[in-house]
Amino acid sequence: MPQPSSARLHEFRIVSNDKIADGIFSLVIEAPALAAAIKPGQFMNFEVPGNAQSLLRIPLSYARADAEAGTVEVWYAVVGEGTERLSRMRPGDTSTVLGPGGHGWSVPADCSRVLLVGGGIGVPPLVPLAEQLAHDGIAFDVCIGAKTASTCAGVSSFEALGAASVAVATDDGTQGHHGFVTDLAADALGQTSYDYVATCGPGVMMQKVAQAAGEAEVYCEASLERMMSCGFGACSTCNVETTEGMKGACMCGPVFDASKVVVW
Repeated sequence: MPQPSSARLHEFRIVSNDKIADGIFSLVIEAPALAAAIKPGQFMNFEVPGNAQSLLRIPLSYARADAEAGTVEVWYAVVGEGTERLSRMRPGDTSTVLGPGGHGWSVPADCSRVLLVGGGIGVPPLVPLAEQLAHDGIAFDVCIGAKTASTCAGVSSFEALGAASVAVATDDGTQGHHGFVTDLAADALGQTSYDYVATCGPGVMMQKVAQAAGEAEVYCEASLERMMSCGFGACSTCNVETTEGMKGACMCGPVFDASKVVVW
C-alpha cells in the first residue's frame, strides 16, 4: 500500500465552475503545486467562503489533474449548504485547499484487465484511475450507475480514454440498464476475467461489488466517503471500521482493501 502524501495548504483560483449534469458541477482550479502532486484516488479539503459560521472544509475527490497547465478538475454534487456555496463561486474567485490527502488506488503488478464500478458522484475518482490504466496499456471496462439519465456523468470521459466497454444503469431506466449498477458489475465479473476491481459510490453499492469480486476471487479496492473534517488525521471523525481495527479515511484511505472493510 502506498504511503499517503503530506497534505499542504494551497491557494487556488477558479478557472471555471460549470454544471455538467442535474445537480452536478465541474470545478476547475488553478493550483500548480497541487496539480503536480496529486495521484489517482487522493482527495482535497476545500475552504469555501461565504459563511463565517461554517468552520469545516469540504472534502472532494478529483476527476483530472493537468500538471502542465497547473489545474485540477473536481466534479461535485450540490447536496448541502457548503456545496451550494461552492456552486456560486465564479472564475477568478480564490480560496485555499488542503491536499493531496490520503492514498489512492493500488493497481496490482502484472494487471491485464480492470473493472471500474462507479455510482453517482462516486464516478469522478475512477476517471484519473482510468487515465492511468490507459497510459499503462491496461484494458478496462466501466460500469456507471445513476438515478436517472440527467444525473449520469462520465460516460464520454471513459470512452475518450479508450475503455473497452462502458455500461450504464439507471434506477428509472431512462438510460442503459433499468436497475442497479451492481447487476452490471456482477454480470461483468461472471463473463470476463479481471485482475482488479475498483469501486466508488454509495456504501451498499460498494459492499455488493466487493462481495461479487470476492466470489470471483478478484482483488477489489473501494474509495469510501466519510466526513474528513481536518484532512490530516487529527479529529477522528472519518474513522472506518476494518478487520484490522478503526482507521481514519483521511490518512489510511480513502481507498481501502474492500475485503477488510467491516462497516460501509
